[in-house]
Amino acid sequence: MIKIAVLVSGGGTNLQALIDAWEKNELDGGELSLVISSKHGVGALERAEKAGIKAITIERKKYTRLEDFDAAVAAVLSENGIELVVLAGFLSILGQRTLKLYENRIINVHPALIPSFCGKGFYGLRVHEEALKYGVKVTGATVHFVNEIIDGGKIILQKAVDVLPGDTPETLQQRVMREAEWVLLPKAVAMICAEKELL
Repeated sequence: MIKIAVLVSGGGTNLQALIDAWEKNELDGGELSLVISSKHGVGALERAEKAGIKAITIERKKYTRLEDFDAAVAAVLSENGIELVVLAGFLSILGQRTLKLYENRIINVHPALIPSFCGKGFYGLRVHEEALKYGVKVTGATVHFVNEIIDGGKIILQKAVDVLPGDTPETLQQRVMREAEWVLLPKAVAMICAEKELL
């Protein structure tokens, strides 16, 4: 089994999509071994507990320097024998230590079709607000490898989602999650666990 850690900061809907796939044996040899949250008391921690997955909180706000936060994350990943890291609504930046330790073994799901609406500051509702402001007719989600450039790693999978008349950032966010993020993320994890999508 390939030991997977999921890094989260919020409600954990993408984590839930992974849990659902895992419970149906759809991760192709991947095992959800650890959840790390950058915040206390978030819904993702409850989802992890309910699924029987070890969960740890490493509060980003307790660390003045990114390097120290990153070192704490890297240490916990190593101690738990993690082989693949999945960022699922993780709102903190990872530093060089973790990126080097898990080169080509960290993936992220982004709620747009990269290279559109991505990079620094593009997360959460802002992505969908900008898509609507720009007037695009199609948006979607992307799963990509993580490197030192925000949203700049090699693309693994993408899925398009139509923008509908009358969409708000909230309705668009929900549709992108339901039709793209929750579909792509488990699929990408399974592909990597089966060594079908490695650099």
